[in-house]
Amino acid sequence: MKWNRYTIKTTTAAEDFISAMLDELGIQGVEIEDNIPLSKEDQADMFIDFLPELPPDDGVSYVSFYLEDGEDHTEILHQVENGIEEQRQFVDVGEGCIAVSDTEDIDWMNNWKEYFHSFYIEDILIKPTWEELKDEDKDKFLIEIDPGISFGTGKHETTQLCIRQLLKYIRGDKDYTPAEKHPKVLDVGCGSGILSIAALKLGASEVVGTDLDENCMTSTWENMEVNHLPKELGKFYVGNLIDDEKLQETVGTGCFDIVVANILADVIIPMAPVIPARLKEGGIFITSGIIDFKENEVKEAIEAAGMRVLEINHQGEWVNITAIKG
Repeated sequence: MKWNRYTIKTTTAAEDFISAMLDELGIQGVEIEDNIPLSKEDQADMFIDFLPELPPDDGVSYVSFYLEDGEDHTEILHQVENGIEEQRQFVDVGEGCIAVSDTEDIDWMNNWKEYFHSFYIEDILIKPTWEELKDEDKDKFLIEIDPGISFGTGKHETTQLCIRQLLKYIRGDKDYTPAEKHPKVLDVGCGSGILSIAALKLGASEVVGTDLDENCMTSTWENMEVNHLPKELGKFYVGNLIDDEKLQETVGTGCFDIVVANILADVIIPMAPVIPARLKEGGIFITSGIIDFKENEVKEAIEAAGMRVLEINHQGEWVNITAIKG
């Protein structure tokens, strides 16, 4: 499907006013482009795999909206123009001019792929499915991934923190020898399935995953297939583990050696009380998605749930907390 993209050149001071005006006119899916860096609070609310290096903020903002191609948009555009002029009474809207261009759905879905290339986490090579495997990498420990519209390329610091902990607590290292050679793993908020796949490739006997988004089930199964992992090694369910007792029962009680959760701190905190019931005695809880200023809140919630914190790791502004039951 083709769309007309309309872009209003305005100011950063006016972008929220312009967006609200568009919303009042029934225009949804507004896109804002400016050079204002994301705050820690914004990053905590949004999983973004790539934080771009921005030029200095020049006060200019571009607010874009989309209307279906082939229809007469004269009236709605007239309303937008009037709305921009009305906003001048309250805020500096800058030029306030509207430019038009064409786009397609495929642009929104696939253009980000040019920024996702193969990279390593320790000795694990993470490769996008659309990139050719180099000859020198053919003998490497490989995970292929296509996140689709789900979260999880592996580039984000939180995913890397979790994978490093899975490496340690499944494969072991100089400081830790796993109690269970082929652990059963629960992946809460499985997204693209990257942590489930990493767990299986590292030696897990079975994974169970949950996510609120049913699209993640499609992404996970497709990525399992790409990585030549039999379907019988994984079970994945849509639902909220925090308060869905049926899902808790389906997932299992006291049967997991490891639970991994790469989700937001504000989700981990209310979820912490249901984690010990999923773990075996001595089971490991690996979590990330925690922005640094939320570290203590999450740690306190994990400890209040009866688990003991084993280690806390940082990468950039993000935090991993690993705990044990018992």
